[in-house]
Amino acid sequence: MTTTSEPIRIRNYIDGKWADEPGVKTIPLFNPSNGKVIGEVPLSTAEASKAAIASCHRAYDEWRRQPIGRRVKFLFDLRRAMERLRMAELRDGVWLRPDNLDPDRWPDARAVVLTGYGNIATAVTAVKLGAIDYLAKPADADDVHIALTRDPEIKAEPPENPMSADRVRWEHIQRIYELCGRNVSETARQLNMHRRTLQRILAKRAPR
Repeated sequence: MTTTSEPIRIRNYIDGKWADEPGVKTIPLFNPSNGKVIGEVPLSTAEASKAAIASCHRAYDEWRRQPIGRRVKFLFDLRRAMERLRMAELRDGVWLRPDNLDPDRWPDARAVVLTGYGNIATAVTAVKLGAIDYLAKPADADDVHIALTRDPEIKAEPPENPMSADRVRWEHIQRIYELCGRNVSETARQLNMHRRTLQRILAKRAPR
């Protein structure tokens, strides 16, 4: 059964509150994947725009006077809030809401994950979430276009340079690390490896 999401309504955020502007004109907000209208954006008045800008200046003045400890706590609170939304982490600071790739919600959308730290474990996770392809950097616009427009029945060409033995070992370690919930101690125990040795391997980039 296809579900219909609520229309998105953009509002100004002024002095810690969402501010409505009754009576102002709006312009449609389009989904770039299919051209359908998914919400509206108000054509804010000059007064509302000035109020929003002034609010930003006041917030910044207050923020820069806060001690470092409080700023850091705010970032950790933000992280916990994101985790409560059950967002799926794919590494490299890349976060995806699973419902954003829901084929029932976005039937015409096609998602490609582009990452600088490609490995098999996260590629599998991306595909499970609904991505049609997974590209490791360096990848240019042509690579992304080919991935998005390729016939799903046609398999991608095999790589010209297959993984080295070091890369295969690194992939295996990454897979066990993911299966252990990114618990370094448990991963080291499963691999019969010293914890510090494992930490050094995880801190490095993937071998070629």
